[in-house]
Amino acid sequence: MTLSSKQTPTPARFAGPQPEALATLRAVSVALGGRRILKDVDLAVEPARLVAVIGPSGCGKTTLLRLLAGLIEPSSGRVRSCGERTAFVFQDHRLLPWRTALGNVALGAVSTAPDRRERTAQAARLLTECGFPSGSNGLYPAQLSGGMRARVALARALAAEPQLLLLDEPFNGLDLQMRRSLQDRLRALVERRGLGAVLVTHDLLEAARIADQVVAITSDGRLAYRETFDLRPADRDGDAVQAAARRLLFRSDTLGSDQV
Repeated sequence: MTLSSKQTPTPARFAGPQPEALATLRAVSVALGGRRILKDVDLAVEPARLVAVIGPSGCGKTTLLRLLAGLIEPSSGRVRSCGERTAFVFQDHRLLPWRTALGNVALGAVSTAPDRRERTAQAARLLTECGFPSGSNGLYPAQLSGGMRARVALARALAAEPQLLLLDEPFNGLDLQMRRSLQDRLRALVERRGLGAVLVTHDLLEAARIADQVVAITSDGRLAYRETFDLRPADRDGDAVQAAARRLLFRSDTLGSDQV
């Protein structure tokens, strides 16, 4: 793995002209309730790229996701996003308790597969793609482990056939082995499907492990720095990732917080 302050080279699958960004923020500021949340933030999310957003609690990371989803408007600056081609994965997963795992994912496919049988088949395929055990498709959320619920939530988001995937600490609270499995799954999905993804995380090792770019926000909502990564699969569990995470930790000491 290498780190640089320059733009990461375009992946081979997008060789040639630089792909148009799926979503952009240009000099965006947000004020809510008389309080400035974000200030003059620039961001571009490209196809088949994963951007990790780090920073202290309350610095505006989730606000940034809401801007990209079109749920709120900026106080100043410009936002361009994918509109309806955007899907969210939440920290608490937000699965409907009265629907099975299969039923939760099928609900996400309502807009893309009008026929009920088609939705069910699509949901089953997506659960498999996200590593969910097929023998558990009929279980309800209360019967699932945290890792299984996370896979269902990811599959449900993909059922909407998004171009832009927004993830708000989706693997929080999972054990290390499960986190790494889901991180690898997410990274593979982003690359294989050509998705743009923005992942909010407090885990610097997670950010260093799977992101193409890490964006750090200060406690007062400014963009503090960016780190770009030339990530190779062999690096994900090696010394290079550990060194990158330590570098992020060292730089994060400047963010003005007691927690990143």
